[in-house]
Amino acid sequence: MRNELLPIRPLQRDDLPVDTIELARFMIGKYLVHDLPEGRVSGRIVETEAYPVGDSTSHAFIGRRPHNGSMFLAPGHAYVRLTYGLSYMLNMSAEAQETGAGILFRAIEPLEGLPLMEARRPGVPLRDLARGPGRLTMALGIGAAFDGRDLCTGRGLWIGVIEREAASIGVTTRIGLSREMDRPLRFFEPGSAFVSGPRKLLLMPHSRA
Repeated sequence: MRNELLPIRPLQRDDLPVDTIELARFMIGKYLVHDLPEGRVSGRIVETEAYPVGDSTSHAFIGRRPHNGSMFLAPGHAYVRLTYGLSYMLNMSAEAQETGAGILFRAIEPLEGLPLMEARRPGVPLRDLARGPGRLTMALGIGAAFDGRDLCTGRGLWIGVIEREAASIGVTTRIGLSREMDRPLRFFEPGSAFVSGPRKLLLMPHSRA
């Protein structure tokens, strides 16, 4: 007997804030879903990072190129990039079409399809299945083929929401960068064990907003 799916409503493009930083905040507490032939995998988004217009660490900073074109699509499109030749990172375009900006999905709390995620990451504790951007894409089965996908269709790989009271949102500086690390552009769900990075950073005075 198939388990009942969570009542996740697909997000439409009109639901998304156009501003990159607001979009990164907005996506905390929303859901990332991948419907596969063998079943659904999904999780609650607990950590994001914003890469706004003019950010020198953004892949869009150099202007539109064949490899970063998805960042210049209308808000809500996937931008998937292989980092350091090791891990795929799932980003989502922000701002108006032809304006390069995006947010990075850093971590989710796995909820549906745990056996499918565990098969991709055998022997890994639940807390670490998708705690970090490379782990997230591996657990959800996301690779280069998903670059440019529209995440607002409610099919395949998509974003959604379960209607309920809005959660508290924390904010810290970004991690894993060599410059512009002091900007408070990393957002997370306070108290979640599934957020990546140093625990002490999440407890800093500026970590609630």
